[in-house]
Amino acid sequence: MKYKSLLTPRIKYTIAVCALLGAHGLQGQTKKVVRDTATRTKDIQEVVMIGYGTAKKSDVTGSVATVSGNALRQVPVSNIAEALTGKIAGVQVTSSEGSPDAEINLKVRGGGSITQDSSPLIIVDGFPVSGMSEVSPSDIESITVLKDASSTAIYGSRGAYGVVLITTKGAKNGKITGTFNSFTGYKFLAKEIDVLSPYDYAKWQYENALLLGNVATTYNKYFLPFNQIDQYKDYEPMNWQKRIYGNTGVVHSNDLGIRGGTDKTSYSLNFARYNDNGIMIGSGYRRDNITMNLKNKPTNNVDLSVTFRYSNTDVNGSGANEQKEFSNTDGRLRHSVGYSPIDIPALTTDDTDEAVAGYLVNPYVAVADNDRTQNKKNYTIQGGLGWSPIKNLKFQSNLGMDFYRFQDYRYYGRSTYFVRNNAPANYQGVPALIFGNTENQTVRFANTLTYDFKKILGDSHSLKMMVGQEYNNFTSNVLTSVNYGFPKYFSFDDVVHLTSQSKYQTLENVYLPDDRMLSFFGRLNYDLFNKYLLTATFRADGSSKFLGDNKWGYFPSLAVGWKMNQENFLNDVTWIKLLKLRASYGQAGNNGIPTGQTVQLFQSTPNSWINGVSSYWAAAKIMANPELKWETTTSENVGLDYEFFGGRINGSVEVYKNITKDLLIPFPTPGTGYDGQWRNMGETQNKGIETTINVDAIRKADYSLSMGFNISFNKNNINSLGHGLDDWAQSSNWASAIGTDYLVNVGIPLGTMYGYKNDGRYEVSDFNYNNGVYTLKAGVANASSVVGAVKPGSMKLKDINGDGIVDINDRTVIGNANPKNTGGFTLNATVKNFDLSAAFNWSVGNDIYNANKIEFSTSPQSSPSGQYRNLSTEMADGLRWTNMDSSGNLVTDPAALAALNAGTTMWSPYMPRYVFSDWAVEDGSFLRLNTVTLGYSLPESFVRSISLTKIRLYASGYNVFVITKYSGQDPEVSTRRQTPMTPGVDYSGFPRSRQVVFGVNLNF
Repeated sequence: MKYKSLLTPRIKYTIAVCALLGAHGLQGQTKKVVRDTATRTKDIQEVVMIGYGTAKKSDVTGSVATVSGNALRQVPVSNIAEALTGKIAGVQVTSSEGSPDAEINLKVRGGGSITQDSSPLIIVDGFPVSGMSEVSPSDIESITVLKDASSTAIYGSRGAYGVVLITTKGAKNGKITGTFNSFTGYKFLAKEIDVLSPYDYAKWQYENALLLGNVATTYNKYFLPFNQIDQYKDYEPMNWQKRIYGNTGVVHSNDLGIRGGTDKTSYSLNFARYNDNGIMIGSGYRRDNITMNLKNKPTNNVDLSVTFRYSNTDVNGSGANEQKEFSNTDGRLRHSVGYSPIDIPALTTDDTDEAVAGYLVNPYVAVADNDRTQNKKNYTIQGGLGWSPIKNLKFQSNLGMDFYRFQDYRYYGRSTYFVRNNAPANYQGVPALIFGNTENQTVRFANTLTYDFKKILGDSHSLKMMVGQEYNNFTSNVLTSVNYGFPKYFSFDDVVHLTSQSKYQTLENVYLPDDRMLSFFGRLNYDLFNKYLLTATFRADGSSKFLGDNKWGYFPSLAVGWKMNQENFLNDVTWIKLLKLRASYGQAGNNGIPTGQTVQLFQSTPNSWINGVSSYWAAAKIMANPELKWETTTSENVGLDYEFFGGRINGSVEVYKNITKDLLIPFPTPGTGYDGQWRNMGETQNKGIETTINVDAIRKADYSLSMGFNISFNKNNINSLGHGLDDWAQSSNWASAIGTDYLVNVGIPLGTMYGYKNDGRYEVSDFNYNNGVYTLKAGVANASSVVGAVKPGSMKLKDINGDGIVDINDRTVIGNANPKNTGGFTLNATVKNFDLSAAFNWSVGNDIYNANKIEFSTSPQSSPSGQYRNLSTEMADGLRWTNMDSSGNLVTDPAALAALNAGTTMWSPYMPRYVFSDWAVEDGSFLRLNTVTLGYSLPESFVRSISLTKIRLYASGYNVFVITKYSGQDPEVSTRRQTPMTPGVDYSGFPRSRQVVFGVNLNF
């Protein structure tokens, strides 16, 4: 086989000739090829993963996309998911916030579930894993994403939302080779929320006190007299955002890989350590990864393999806003933005209660009083046996086990909402500790048999068949201990190491029935004349989560392809290398619910209601549903793959439609005594268009230039909710006063924001004035039930139904979190020994629910917390409505009040409650330069003189710039992630950082 290089001359590169050892991953030989521009060569037969096997890329009939390990290693990242950002059409990568351990959400073609996680199945060397952090990016050989059901049906019940296949570097025979990669990075806070200056803050505090009618007790005790308020103009503000998030986060990453062996035995070993101190005080992240591969060939027709993978992750700090907290009052961003910019002696004490006055808690105290450490350990070991009794027949057997342990220590100090309100009465106001221990174990046993009929059928036909069986068993045990009543001044370290000093403890141990699945599957690949392609797949899954006839799910798929470039009518068109039309239809399933939902389970709960004696009682929390069955996604896909001018221009265009029915949804059952019941109900649809184009623009001896572009258009819709439902409303729960703020309706997309239409503010001209009383004029809608008693300067809302009153019946659709399109653009260039790469990604048309904007523009009238809260600059003096003249007197005269506010546009922040209107819904479209890297490879003569084969130095920038109209800290955010129904909320998230990295790659 001859190869045609797509790289620059005289650069060595590796092409993997792959064979999948069952589910073990890509294995095989590599060939070193030196490019010669004078040589006319033929096609590279690129091989891609397709699930339980491989195929030539030109023969693939499903929707499959691949990112090579070389592309990942050029730009080092902390998480594999980050490397996919903007690289693959139809794959949306979203970081929930900017913390070192932030949840990275992958969504393939819009997902499909209403209430459940729509993340794709992740397979590492054939073994399903819960996340990508278990593998070091430096250990990756390739990442393949299967997007349509024709490709994912082979995974049956787990492939409904796409499949990500990660292949790690396998063992390699030959002389010992090694790689060492190291980089150091520096992180900086990218953007702050602008808040009032000391002068504006003090001036608002005085006006607020005037409106409350208690200047003497709420203002004079803590601030300079109003006649001296100008002195605050000279005060240096205390920038609490910088104090909390202004650290220079230092990142260190080192990894070492060694590979070698003989014709009989080969091995590989990779160790990686990643350490991120974080930009927030008290935060930190450290991850160790070890991967070992061993291959042995005892005879010519027998292959043995063993893979061991270990990861250990430590996370320090509780981040900016824990989603499983008991109240939103403990958000660290909330404290740092809202805390006073000037020192106010005697306003706060050590006993300040977050529940009563959250904005009076010093941000340093908030961080120290709500601390957390997490440790995650993951061990995976799997062995493989390959046997070829006759030519073209291969039996592969794989046995593996994965063990996961997660330990979580969460400390609540004296100021926190938890110990002030959730602790038993006798133990409120003193530290508490919640300890969680989760242990999961997965056992997997798989066998496949493949046969290639090509020799039997002749050269015009190619027929390959694969049949297989797989068994998976998952067990989980969760222990939660809550310890109350520690001594008053116990710190985090004290409560962790002196747990016995607590006065009261509760224990909860959850052990669910095993999750077992037995599967049978098969695939047929047929190729006629190297032009007509057919792939048929079938899988049957039997799950212990279902009963009777519903236990088994059956998932077929069929795909066809036509290589038009092989037809006679295109034979003379020499610039067309590949033109392939393909179409597919298939089904995949989902059983992603907790085990035991078909039978009645009881939960043991401690209580002491009988004469104060502690005891336990068992209650049924969830109503059983023996009729539960598989959730099924049906996918239709049509695609066109092309390669022009010897492959220098290549890409694809795809059109798809996915329908997910019998959705597994936890349905509320009020009045039954149960929290709810799992049901099959509803149907969603995603349809869209994707296109990818790659251009090898310049290919010269000393320089090159290549570019890649992809864009995806996806439209989501709820087709049905089932059970006679047409709609329901969902709350993001960032503030109880907001209520439901998302709509789940038939005929609209998931992620639809639901609230009021803002109409500016009430002006003096909207009122009649008589004897000091303002009364709304006829025809002016009254919004008092929403914004409180209306007066000049109050927020004004639109009366949608025209009844003259603005109330909950005037709420309407005001936003959509789904983008109209997403995509990415990559650029790679070389000039002699220099290399340059840049990666952009974008999102267009999605809305962001800026909850921070609501909170920091509102000063609740009755809350001491809100009274002393700092506000955003949108409420700066001269922009907002004011009722106070320059002398500090309240103005009531209509003409004077109108003149006083003639140059302002915002309403008064003096409001009784938060209001969600379209004013807080912003366009989240953005274009981000995600990464840019400049590298230099030292001359080969020098490198070899010191017994190395390569030295590359580089500098990288991350999150270099963002072009967006969004006023918040970053448009790529989704902090209320407990349910897929409330995407796109920006509330008290960990700010995203900007990073500069310096590193080195060594080969020896």
